[in-house]
Amino acid sequence: MIIVMNPGAKKEQVDEVILRLTQIGFGIHLSEGETRTVIGAIGDRSKAYSLGLEAMEGVEKVVPISKPFKLVSREFKQENTIIELNGVKIGAEKIVVMAGPCAVESEGQVKLIAESIKAAGADVLRGGAYKPRTSPYAFQGMEEEGLKLLAEAREKTGLCIVTEVVNPQCVPLVGKYADILQVGARNMQNFDLLRELGKIRKPVLLKRGLSATIEEWLMAAEYLMSGGNYNVILCERGIRTFETYTRNTLDLSAIPIVKGLSHLPVIVDPSHGTGQRRLVSSMCKAAIAAGADGLMVEVHPDPERALCDGPQSLNPIQFKELMVELGRVAASVDRTM
Repeated sequence: MIIVMNPGAKKEQVDEVILRLTQIGFGIHLSEGETRTVIGAIGDRSKAYSLGLEAMEGVEKVVPISKPFKLVSREFKQENTIIELNGVKIGAEKIVVMAGPCAVESEGQVKLIAESIKAAGADVLRGGAYKPRTSPYAFQGMEEEGLKLLAEAREKTGLCIVTEVVNPQCVPLVGKYADILQVGARNMQNFDLLRELGKIRKPVLLKRGLSATIEEWLMAAEYLMSGGNYNVILCERGIRTFETYTRNTLDLSAIPIVKGLSHLPVIVDPSHGTGQRRLVSSMCKAAIAAGADGLMVEVHPDPERALCDGPQSLNPIQFKELMVELGRVAASVDRTM
C-alpha cells in the first residue's frame, strides 16, 4: 500500500508514519516528489489497519496497490521518473540515444565509433565487453580490457557508457567502469543478478526477456527497486514469436502500455528487435511516435566485418543520416533529440 502525505507535510510527521510501519515489520520505500511525499509500505496490509494511519497528522490518504509490481507502478509514483547522469536526462523531453557496437573489438574501433556518434548527437556509448552468446564458439567479448577501452572513450568524448553485466560476480567490476549497467534479455529473470544490482545505486538498463510478458518484465524491475535501486530504465528489444521475417518481433505496443502502468523511462532497441539494418530507421521513428524516451542503436565502422550482429548494425554515415531524420519525428511529438 502507499501512504500519501499532505502537501507540505513536515519531516517529523513522515518519520512518525514510517516508525509505526517499521515497528510491525513493513518494508519502507520513500518517494519524495516536488509537491508531496509518498510512502510505499510493503508487508501484510491487514496488520496496518490497527494503526489508524489515515488519522495521523500529515496523512492525506492510504491507498492499496492492486498491481503485483508495487514500487514500479504509477500507483506508487504518479510523475515520470527522470534519471540524470552527467547532464543526460533519461525520461525527460529529450530523446536519449545510446549507440555503438554490439561488441568491443579493438581500441581503434571504439575510438572511431565514439567520436562519430558523439558528432552525430548521441548521448551514450554502448558496447559489450561481456557477450553471452547462443553458441559457445562465438566471440564472447574482451571482458575487462573492453571495459577499459570504453572508459578511455568516455574520457575523450564525454559520452556516458552502458555495457552489459552477465552475473552477480561481475557487478563490482562492471560498476567500476560503466555509468549504466545493462541486464540482457537472457538475464532478465536472473534473480541473483537482479538482487545484486538492487544493492548498487548506478542506473540499470533492464531489457525485456525473449518471451517475457509485460508483467514479468515489470516484476523483474520490482526486484531491482525492492533492493533500493530506483534508477531503472526499461528496454523493449523484441520478443520471440512465430514470425521468421525478423529476428524478433518488436512490440511497440508495449511502450504506451508500460508507460501507463509504470513511472519508469522506456527505451527501444530496434537493432535487436528486427535484426535487419534496413528496418532500424523505420522502427526508431515508430518508437518515438509511440512515446519511447530513448533508443539503443547498433553502430559499427564496418558492419560486414563485425564479430557480432553485423547484419543489424548501421555504419557511421547511416547513423548520422538517421539522427537528422529522427529530429523531425521527435519535433512532431513535442520532443527533442
